[in-house]
Amino acid sequence: MRPWSNLHIDVKANPPDGVFMRIGQLSRRTGVPARMLRYYEEQDLLHPERAANGYRLYDAAAVHRVQQIRGLLDSGLTTEIIRRILPFLDRPGEIHPGCLSDEVAALLKEEADRITQRVECLSRNRDAILAYLAAVQRDGDPAPPSVR
Repeated sequence: MRPWSNLHIDVKANPPDGVFMRIGQLSRRTGVPARMLRYYEEQDLLHPERAANGYRLYDAAAVHRVQQIRGLLDSGLTTEIIRRILPFLDRPGEIHPGCLSDEVAALLKEEADRITQRVECLSRNRDAILAYLAAVQRDGDPAPPSVR
């Protein structure tokens, strides 16, 4: 698990519209390391402005965008797929069936199938662990050996 995936983000700490933050500020507000934010930029997922001195400048909407990217990556999507669907996620009320090309639809179908397989595998593993715990507790031991 990524150390930043379970962080609580205080979105109220965002700068007001029209005010920019640098990469360190965005990193603190999202819990995503600056190195990872630069990687998102390399992958064409984030598009910061540049100051005259070359510093990256992010607007308030970047916090939400980074949270979207994290959630999509945590769900198992690749940066390639995220890059293709992210523009549509910013305007969910404007998505129409014709927005997705056949190629992207096929990629999404493959990803959905892959995620389904992962969920099934995780469910089998969970069931096996619960069965083990139940068997240990049936034998009169109130807690598994590692918990004592």
